Amino acid sequence: PDLSSMLLREQWIRARYERKEFVCVERQEPYSAGYREGFLWKRGRDNGQFLSRKCILSERDGALKYFNKHDAREPKALMKIHTLNASFQPGKIGQPHGLQVTYLKDNSTRNIFVYHKDGKEMVDWFNAIRAARFHYLQVAFPGAHHADLVPKLTRNYIKEGYMEKTGPKHTEGFKKRWFTMDDRRLMYFKDPLDAYARGEVFIGSKENSYTVLPGLPPSTQGYHWQFGITIVTPDRKFLFTCETEEEQQDWMAAFQGLVNRPMLPQEYAVEAHFKHKP
Repeated sequence: PDLSSMLLREQWIRARYERKEFVCVERQEPYSAGYREGFLWKRGRDNGQFLSRKCILSERDGALKYFNKHDAREPKALMKIHTLNASFQPGKIGQPHGLQVTYLKDNSTRNIFVYHKDGKEMVDWFNAIRAARFHYLQVAFPGAHHADLVPKLTRNYIKEGYMEKTGPKHTEGFKKRWFTMDDRRLMYFKDPLDAYARGEVFIGSKENSYTVLPGLPPSTQGYHWQFGITIVTPDRKFLFTCETEEEQQDWMAAFQGLVNRPMLPQEYAVEAHFKHKP
């Protein structure tokens, strides 16, 4: 079962039956107030230690901020609401209410990992981020139906897990990496809890000459896992290997789903950015 949906379901039940938030309006959390501040335990980027950090979500500033020192004037990071995403990742983070927050910094994805011992507190932060995203999207897409905006509030990853990869020349040895597929961005990390990806691959559609093939080119060497995948893009071939046939099939299905989906106008801009990356 999906741990994030279990956590959300538990808090929904508590809100309804314990806290009576649905019948007593004055008990409803101001999820949609557009401002929230508090302290969350944040994982250090380099040492992996969790430290208490002051966090402020401000719709007026259009950002979620965190501060390294309680009396600091300038935030350590400013995460713009329009690129913000949040997903519960208790297993990966190792905390029951662990939340992975991502945003774009110079068009690269940056990961922040936070948790709170109180499940309600963490769900309230998650809902506050979703409310801020909803208000941003209402302004960005005037006239859009609420039902069309809801899927854009936050998103879970299509798939995550380990694969091996090789470099652009295909002569380098294969290295084991943690892969995260966030819509059309396939990112790879040395460690699942790294702040930044080692690299990102854009997965376009078949109309734009993207193809997914099982196996590796015949001359390929230097891999340990036997179940290969080749992704053909307009610029080059990306070679991956999976530990089991089941993992290979799962990744293939995830890639194929994207390749079969026509690209949206805004996705062409993302693809263009990837092509111009150094």
